[in-house]
Amino acid sequence: MSRGRGDFDRSSDWTSAGPSGRSRMEKSLPHLPPSEDGLSILSPNLLRTLKPHSTPVVTIAVDSTGTLLATGSADGVIKVWDIRGGFVTHTFRGHNGVISALHFFEASSPEPEGEKASKQKRKRRKDANPEGVDMDDAILGDTATARFRLASGSEDGKIRIWNLSKRKSIAILDSHVSVVRGLEFSPFLNALVSASRDKTAIIWDAQTWNSKRVIPILERVEAVGFIDNSTCLYTGGESGKIRIWVSQTGRELTEEHPTEGGGNEIIRILYNPVLNTLMSIHTDQSLLLHSIPLLPKSDDSGDTIEPLSLIRRISGTHDEIIDLAYLTPDRSLLALATNSEDIRLVSMTTEDTDPSLGGSRSYFGADVALLQGHEDIIICIDVDWAGCWLATGAKDNTARLWRIDHSRQSYDHYATYTGHAGSLGAISLPQQPSTSKPCDTNPLDHPPPFLLTGSQDKTIKRWEIVRLSTSTKASAKKGTQPSSRALYTRKAHDKDINAISINQNNTLFASASQDRTVKIWSVEVGEVQGILRGHRRGVWSVKFAPKDTPSISGDSTGPASSRHGLILTGSGDKTVKIWSLRDYSCLRTMEGHTNSVLKVLWMPLLSSPEQSKRPVQIVSAGGDGLVKIWDANTGEPACTLDNHTDRIWALTVDPSTNTLVSGGGDSVVTFWKDTTSNTIAAAAAASTARVEQEQQLMNYTHAGNYREAIILALTLNHPARLLALFQGVVDRSPPEEGSLSGVKAVDEVLMSLSDEQLLELLRRLRDWNTNARTAVVAQRILNVVVRAYPAERLVGLRGRGWKEVVDGLRAYTERHFKRMAELVDESYLVEYTLREMEEVGLVDGEGGLGEVAMV
Repeated sequence: MSRGRGDFDRSSDWTSAGPSGRSRMEKSLPHLPPSEDGLSILSPNLLRTLKPHSTPVVTIAVDSTGTLLATGSADGVIKVWDIRGGFVTHTFRGHNGVISALHFFEASSPEPEGEKASKQKRKRRKDANPEGVDMDDAILGDTATARFRLASGSEDGKIRIWNLSKRKSIAILDSHVSVVRGLEFSPFLNALVSASRDKTAIIWDAQTWNSKRVIPILERVEAVGFIDNSTCLYTGGESGKIRIWVSQTGRELTEEHPTEGGGNEIIRILYNPVLNTLMSIHTDQSLLLHSIPLLPKSDDSGDTIEPLSLIRRISGTHDEIIDLAYLTPDRSLLALATNSEDIRLVSMTTEDTDPSLGGSRSYFGADVALLQGHEDIIICIDVDWAGCWLATGAKDNTARLWRIDHSRQSYDHYATYTGHAGSLGAISLPQQPSTSKPCDTNPLDHPPPFLLTGSQDKTIKRWEIVRLSTSTKASAKKGTQPSSRALYTRKAHDKDINAISINQNNTLFASASQDRTVKIWSVEVGEVQGILRGHRRGVWSVKFAPKDTPSISGDSTGPASSRHGLILTGSGDKTVKIWSLRDYSCLRTMEGHTNSVLKVLWMPLLSSPEQSKRPVQIVSAGGDGLVKIWDANTGEPACTLDNHTDRIWALTVDPSTNTLVSGGGDSVVTFWKDTTSNTIAAAAAASTARVEQEQQLMNYTHAGNYREAIILALTLNHPARLLALFQGVVDRSPPEEGSLSGVKAVDEVLMSLSDEQLLELLRRLRDWNTNARTAVVAQRILNVVVRAYPAERLVGLRGRGWKEVVDGLRAYTERHFKRMAELVDESYLVEYTLREMEEVGLVDGEGGLGEVAMV
């Protein structure tokens, strides 16, 4: 699948989902019927591209019949288009600024127009259209369009009402003092409502076009509309909340709430009367589907309603993924820090059913909740051992603790920790429960005992997490949070602190800093136990080894026992290092990244029979957009995973399945499936099969079954075995009569090879022909091939490396022929010399040495 901003890729492995007649658009497709399997993907086709304006188009609107399209541009021009024909039917000018809102509607009663004038208009339109285009049909006829209106609003605060039949403005509504952002007409009230960034909404009488009521919204309004047969209207704007108002009195029905502002403003709201829902579109490119509660029948009671309940959240983008972590004991949620003040909780399962969605199946990657509370971008997150408690640190200099109870759809803010003088860059929770049994059985009611934070103020703080009593829980529900207290504060480093990690028994923690050092601390008293020096740049990430990690051999020392502890670091010097906590020495340095190593972690040790065969593996992610899996014993990369186009900030792993998750600056979250066990099993099976085939090859050769032996040797790519077989055939004495190679059975095999087998044999002959000792065998077998196959068959092998094979055979064959010719020439000289020596008696007639008389 193509991956845009905020995409999920869950399939990556470590080894590197009309009728004829006049066409009509049905009300802009308010909703689509669900597919039978729920997995079908729409495939839209581009039918037409229009270039209606010379300046950018700011807003559009489609009429209720789906035949007319209105476009408003930045130059104040409005054009109405016939959707089927693709031509302009109307052009309106009059606004002095950007067109900010458009809305088609049908007036309750048309203005009177004489029959004679109507006929004259049709005649003029026919004369102006000599090509025969049915302009009456395009605008649905004079009679049909007599009540059609188009309302337009612009940045000058004015609203114009256009009569499509008369092709002119029939009213100018001038009461807003800022940009008009929302327009909607109510046939029940025969009124038009408008909303503006001047923080007001106005209801206009469609008969006189006078203002009937001005409703002070007290926030910039971006969307407005009628609901519940126009008895109420909704607004949305800078607060990011949908508000309901009584149309007749202008009283707000929804309860008061503080204005949040920020990057979660509403820019549009869509109303579905069939499902009785409102969908709000926000500036952070998220879609929120709300259910509308039962509204009061009259305004006499003065009742209010709670804020609209959220049914579903759909994220259009996740922005940069700064950090992520698995949540819940079964790892069914993923927490994402997405370069914003909020944490997004995303579903990782497709098996659960959410009753709030009407029984529909929850899908992979669905937004579950949004944790709001921080006032600036969240930099770091961490999860406790059970996945029930989430800690977040942000640029607002605070840390927050969240209680995650997914079974009850409860995601509550538990406590806030304030005290740092700079942005938080590191945060950590204990990774093992305390010694008490209730912590194991009921982690939701037993928060972690402490929290560690590191900041740009170069200090580390240990916070006490207070367990709430029954009375305290009641106070917390009312908005009173438990007090936060730092047990100690330590000046830790000379530069920013990037990461903190706590060991498995909660006695030590490590801090990594831009000052190129990693310090080991005592959790209890906050004293330095050791310092790791060796990186040439700032250290971005640090992780303690899991419990029961096997011993790892160092580059120059003996095995390092995990009893003393191992620690892993990643640095801006592009290296990954493994350290021993026995003497704080570096055991191994791994190089391979081409940019800073931003995240490191240990792969979990699975309790499976195959685990004994697996090496200890570590994972690193860098600014080069690569994820590397390393063998901790050898220091060599096992594989490199490439799916990101920007630096990778976040990395986590599911301890139950070893599924690796990476996220980075390209806004992509990638899920990597661990195939190490499958790879090891496949390699073992292939090795076993190869041994069996080699034994079978030896049996065929020994039994003289040349056909199977040659075919199997070619299949197994065993050139030495194949050469030995052909050597025995060529050296056979005496050769079989009528055989080219020496054995007729071999000739028959060589004459019945497939194209792939023939080309592979020629490659082997080319290689053997380069050596004078094996050239005889190569020439003999080549002779059989050339005589056995017609030239057309050999020429048909082109395009498969045939040219290189032929060039190699020809070059060395010519060299061998030249050498043989020189030997033949030299044999004449030897023969002449022997004959002359025989004549003078130096040799006897049989070529032996004769007797020479001494004078």
